[in-house]
Amino acid sequence: MKKQKVIVGMSGGVDSSVAAAILLEQGYEVEGLFMRNWDSNLNNDILGNKLEAEICPQEQDYLDAQAVAKKLQIKLHRIDFIEEYWNYVFQYFIEEYQKGRTPNPDILCNKFIKFDKFLNYALENLQADFIAMGHYAGVRFNEKLQTFELIRAVDVEKDQTYFLCQLTQTMLAKTLFPLQPYQKAEIRALAKKYQLTTADKKDSTGICFIGERNFTKFLQNYIPNQPGKIIDINTNEVLGEHIGVMYYTIGQRKGLNLGGQKEPYYVAKKDIEQKILYVSKLSDESYLKSSQCLVTEFNFISDIGKYFSGKEFTCQAKFRYRQPDVQVKVNLIDAHTLQLTYLEEVRAVTEGQEAVLYLNEVCLGGGIIDKVNI
Repeated sequence: MKKQKVIVGMSGGVDSSVAAAILLEQGYEVEGLFMRNWDSNLNNDILGNKLEAEICPQEQDYLDAQAVAKKLQIKLHRIDFIEEYWNYVFQYFIEEYQKGRTPNPDILCNKFIKFDKFLNYALENLQADFIAMGHYAGVRFNEKLQTFELIRAVDVEKDQTYFLCQLTQTMLAKTLFPLQPYQKAEIRALAKKYQLTTADKKDSTGICFIGERNFTKFLQNYIPNQPGKIIDINTNEVLGEHIGVMYYTIGQRKGLNLGGQKEPYYVAKKDIEQKILYVSKLSDESYLKSSQCLVTEFNFISDIGKYFSGKEFTCQAKFRYRQPDVQVKVNLIDAHTLQLTYLEEVRAVTEGQEAVLYLNEVCLGGGIIDKVNI
C-alpha cells in the first residue's frame, strides 16, 4: 500500500523539526517546505538599515531546516510567498493601524498563507495528501456531527488554536497537527532523541517583519507621524503631546513620555480624527473594562447549528492569546456577526483584535472585535 505523502512546513525551529520526525515514525512519506514570507532586503531599502537582515534571520532558519532535513533524510523544498504576504497580510496590518485598531497578523498569515497558498502549492505542485505544521493544536473528525474540529493542544500554555481560528473545513481536512498530544518539554526531549540541530534553538517571538526592534519606529516607516495632544480623560487637562494616535494601544503604559506625574497613566481611548490620545490614571481602570462587544467577519469552523440550536448560546471566549477563558453569552445577529456579553467584566478588550470562541476543547472559530461596550 502506497504511503500517504505529507508536506511539513519547516521553519527551522524545533517544533516543525519534531513534527516532521513524528510523522516519519508514524509511517508517512514526509517532505519539508520552507517558505519565505518577508523580504529583508526590502527593509534595507526602506529603512536604510544594513543590519535589518540580522533582525529577521531567515537564511539561518533555512540552513537549520536544511540540517534537520538532512538528518531525517527527507527532501526540503523552498518557496517565496513574499508578494502574497504583502498583499494579504501586511497591507491589511498597516490599514488597520491607520484606523487606530490593533490587528493580529499571525491569524491572517495562517488564513491566507500557510493554510491557503502553502496548502494549495503542496497539493498541486508536490502531490501531497496532507500538509502538517508545528502548531500546538489538533484536528479530529467528529463522526457523530460529521465535521472536522479544531481542538486545543494538551499543553495549555503553548496552545495555538487562537491563531488558527480562521481555518475552514477544507483546510482542516487536509491538515495534520502532530504536536497536539505533547508538552513543550517533551518536544525538546524528542528533538534531542532524534539528534536534531534545533533541539536547543530558542523559540521565535513576535512578528518576523518587526523582529526585536522598536515597534513604533517600525510603524513610522509606513505610517507618517500625526502629532496631537495627550489628554487626561477625567479632567480634560492636556498632559503632553504624542507622535501619532495609531502607534498606541488601549491599556498601554510605557512610552507615553508623561514624566513628572505623581501617578502613572495608561491609554484609555483613542480619537483618530481629532488626533487625541486620552489617558487615565492607573488607579482608575474603569476605562479598560467592558461587558459587551460586537464581533464581525466571524468564521465558524464548523456549522454552528451542529453544536447549538437557536440564535443564543453560551460558551467560552478568548480576546487575546493566552488569556484565561471568559464565559460569554452569544447572540447571533447574522451568519458572520455576533454580539458577545461577558458574564463578568473583562479588561482590555481591544478593537481590531480577534475574539475566539470555544466549546470546552473545541475551537468554534473567530472574528474581529469591531466595537467594545456597544
